[in-house]
Amino acid sequence: MRISARADYALRAAAELAAAEPGRFVKGETIAAAQRMPHRFVENILGGLAHAGLVESQRGADGGYRLARPAQLISLADVIRAVEGPLATVRGAVPEAVDYHGHATALRDVWFAVRANLRAVAEHVSVADLAAGTIPARIAEIAADPDARRRRAAPVSRSRARRSPRR
Repeated sequence: MRISARADYALRAAAELAAAEPGRFVKGETIAAAQRMPHRFVENILGGLAHAGLVESQRGADGGYRLARPAQLISLADVIRAVEGPLATVRGAVPEAVDYHGHATALRDVWFAVRANLRAVAEHVSVADLAAGTIPARIAEIAADPDARRRRAAPVSRSRARRSPRR
């Protein structure tokens, strides 16, 4: 899974709103500065979150943005879906819409399992958890596993491995 800058920024903006005093509107420029993000991009993302019903906006000197419901009731998955659409797609389609034949038939079930595992994490962490700097114990346990933190590089093709380095 690839996390886009849009999804990353949306989650960070939601965390800033979750950390704000309940009911208080926060300016987009304040959120952008706190997270060191481009102001215009943040405003665009907040507009998308408002369109999805996760954020409310108000114009004027006392305006800005606030969460539309309690932060504990907004999952990371809600925020990602609001700005990116479904959590897991295959060539831009949901796994139900893809069809495989022959020896690749089982691949559809793999995509269902990938989506279920993304949900198992992203639907069980709220923006309140994020703002508080904590995550549910079972998610923290997964993240603490040394294998979760180990990066795996893409395999190197034989033709690339035989090439001499450029000088």
